[in-house]
This record gives sequence, C-alpha cells and structure tokens, in this order.
Amino acid sequence: MLRDITIGQFYPGDSLIHRFDPRVKILGALVYLISLFLFRNLVGYLVVVAFLGAVIFLSRVPLTYAMKGLQSIVALLLFTTIFHFFFTKGNVLLAAGPVQISEEGVKKGVFLGLRLLLLVIGSSYLTYTTTAKRLTDGLENLMSPLKKIRVPVHDIATMMALTLRFIPVLLEETNRLIKAQQARGADLNEGTLWQKAKIMTSMVVPLLVSATGRSFELAVAMESRCYQGDRGRTQMKPLRYQTQDRIGLVVIAFYVILVWLAGRIPAGEGGGILALLFSPCI
Repeated sequence: MLRDITIGQFYPGDSLIHRFDPRVKILGALVYLISLFLFRNLVGYLVVVAFLGAVIFLSRVPLTYAMKGLQSIVALLLFTTIFHFFFTKGNVLLAAGPVQISEEGVKKGVFLGLRLLLLVIGSSYLTYTTTAKRLTDGLENLMSPLKKIRVPVHDIATMMALTLRFIPVLLEETNRLIKAQQARGADLNEGTLWQKAKIMTSMVVPLLVSATGRSFELAVAMESRCYQGDRGRTQMKPLRYQTQDRIGLVVIAFYVILVWLAGRIPAGEGGGILALLFSPCI
C-alpha cells in the first residue's frame, strides 16, 4: 500500500544527525549526491557505503524504515540493472539466440543499480532527520546570496517546504481513495495490467480535486494572516553554527577528499588495491 512510502517524511528523534544545523545536512546531502558520480570502482562504493552507514547509525532511523520507501522504485531499479545486462557489448557470458548477456553489462548494471539505490536512501535521510520548517530555513539561508540578483529565494524555499509537507497528506488521501474503491468491489490485486491501470486512473480526478482544494485553502489561510513573503519577517530561532556543526563540516571535507582519491583509481584496479590492503590479514 502507499502508506508504506516513507520518502519525504520526517522521522521524529533526538539523534546527533537530527540536531545538526540544516545547512550542514543540506550541504552534506548535496556533496553525497554529487560524489556518487565521481568514481567507477569498488573502492569508491565502499567509501560511500561507509559514509552512509555512519549517517544511518548516528541518525537512529532504522534502515528498515528507509527500505519501505523503496517499494515505489523497485521497478525502476530492476529496469536500470537488467537493461544494461542485455544492451552493453563485451565478453559474452550467456547467449540465447540474438539475446546476449555480457560481463561488462553485468558489472555496469549492478553498479548503476547500486548507485541509484544509494542515491535514494541517502537523500531520504535528509528529510527523515529534518523538519520542513528547518529545511526551509536552511535552504533560504544557503541561497541568500542570490537575493542580490533578485532571485525570490524565500518563495522558492517555501514552495519546496510545502511540497515536502504535502507528500504524506496526498499519500493518505490516495490510501482513502483506494479503500473507497475496494469497498465498491474493485480488486487492485487481480486482473491484467491494463485493468489495474484503468482502476488507478479513476482515482486521479478525485485526487487532483482534493489537492486543488487543499491548495486553495492554504492560499486563503496565508492571505488571511497577511503573508507577504520575507518582507519584514524575522526568525524566532535563527540558525547558528554549533561545535558539532563545525565538526560535521570537517567530516564532509574529509569525505570529499576520500571520494576524490577513490575517483583517481582506475576502474579495474579497485579489487587489486583491496587485496593489497588486506593481504597482511590473510
């Protein structure tokens, strides 16, 4: 069910990652996402997995909670992986007529699938450990230099925060529509793919109507409170870097150095380097 989707939702807690300044977490998430595309070897993946594992451990957000949110992209993960199995040329491992699976295709498919998996999990932990309000404040502060060229920074940050805020609301509304369809005899677990698509299409219109109504109500509520963007607005809790935040920035810088070093290793030498490192232990 759609209620199992956890991407974009906040997981309440009081961990070290929860207490970090939102600017540090946003910068860390941005660096993490960029780093996933800076290497093509096993060493780089080990560095990224170690960094993500440390974040998961310190955030105290169960990995099983994050894995529930992956159900919506399982098809994309499988398609990305299998697509490269059959359409990447190289040493043939398995052939059945015109269909061939190459060694290079298997490696590329597995690595790209793993990269997509790490991307989704890593970006999800930003919203798991940061409320929409704190994300808004952090984004607005980081983009504040753009105000000099008349970029509506506050409006952009507010729109992004509202988007994150309405994700669980729309999911809950979709679940209610599904239950209403099931109460009327619709079976979403049986039938052909086309029949399931027709049933799901019948829920699009009421969902759009509900979303439009909620948007109108929100606009009226903001206007009734004389909302005028960031003009004359102050923050009750202004953002200030603490000691833990400075340590976090140092850790991010160290992570960047490790990823950069891993990216300089040729794609085929990662396994040899690992064997060299662990050879005294064998």
